[in-house]
Amino acid sequence: MALLAVIALGLASRRFPGMLPEILGKYPGDALWALMIFLGLAFVSPRSATVRLGLMAFGISCAVEAAQLYQAPWINDIRQHPLGHLVLGTTFSWMDIVAYGIGILVGMLLDHLTGLIKA
Repeated sequence: MALLAVIALGLASRRFPGMLPEILGKYPGDALWALMIFLGLAFVSPRSATVRLGLMAFGISCAVEAAQLYQAPWINDIRQHPLGHLVLGTTFSWMDIVAYGIGILVGMLLDHLTGLIKA
């Protein structure tokens, strides 16, 4: 259920950017994207340690971000589709990586405080 809520919030943050302070830009959506990866991994592997899930989610997030440095026509065609854009992004940014870290840390903290993420 949390995974679906995060997906909905992430899509809403992109569809309705005015609902968040303008100073945050697109970064709440990036943080929610990485949190979605964390939650997806927790769903697939609920017995994994929270730190392991966090590191795996951060690794996946950074790998996708680094892949944005590759700008071949075939992958850029995929990125032009709305779903491809949401999953793969388009432009490398160090600030995106910071946002990913924040999103994953929020997930880890919530799991530590509530134990509900991997329950």
